[in-house]
Amino acid sequence: MSGSGSKLVIPLWESSQLATLHWLTHGVTGRTGGVSPAPFDSLNLGLHVGDVPECVLENRTRLAASAGRSSPDQMVCAQQVHGSHAAVVGPGQAGLGARSLQTALADADALITAAPGLLLTLFFADCLPIFLVDPEHRVVSIAHAGWRGLVGGVIENTLQTMTDRFGTRPESLHAAIGPGIGACCFEVGGEVAARFPASVVTRGLQGSPTVHLAAAARLRLATAGVADHRIDSADICTACSTDRFFSHRAENGKTGRMGGFIALRIAG
Repeated sequence: MSGSGSKLVIPLWESSQLATLHWLTHGVTGRTGGVSPAPFDSLNLGLHVGDVPECVLENRTRLAASAGRSSPDQMVCAQQVHGSHAAVVGPGQAGLGARSLQTALADADALITAAPGLLLTLFFADCLPIFLVDPEHRVVSIAHAGWRGLVGGVIENTLQTMTDRFGTRPESLHAAIGPGIGACCFEVGGEVAARFPASVVTRGLQGSPTVHLAAAARLRLATAGVADHRIDSADICTACSTDRFFSHRAENGKTGRMGGFIALRIAG
């Protein structure tokens, strides 16, 4: 690949609330603006889906450039397992998983840092990107939250880790919920629906239960002490928007991954 990504800015979803915080950068990529072939066309950022690795690395260079980085080497990536473990990372972890899946941080579905410059990056195709930002202590995090992660407590574990390590107060947090599969498309079995509050479960056109993951995430954030007016939500269904986003469900598992990222800006 040519490395031309350093000159490109790719389309991003950004939280309007987090965008007001000048000391951080964040976003969720779409599927356009990259170099991957079908069915990963075109801005696939996942090294684990069968795409050409050189294409993925060029796409990651483009993501890094959009976040103000010269290369992916300040990314920190995780081997996501649909779990609830939250890992705190610092300068010594820069580059983990950026160019090789094998070097990614093992078994983590949330990343937290207070280190300026580190680009916390996780990968999504229907699961929710959850951003938590502590403006008092300048700590940021991103979590990967599908239904398993939500019921397993990935939001609560991330918040508790921020509290334990940095003194974060839930009432001071800003939170944002990025694009993910909507209740319109997330039909589940009764055993999955039973693990969610009735308020976020509806019935689909075929009579099967559907779960509103973003509403479930918002409820968990509020229960954990985050003020409702400090929670921003994209309310975009990735399965309904495969022209803009990757969707594992809508595309029968043969698709790419968006990147969700957040970083503290380096002063000056």
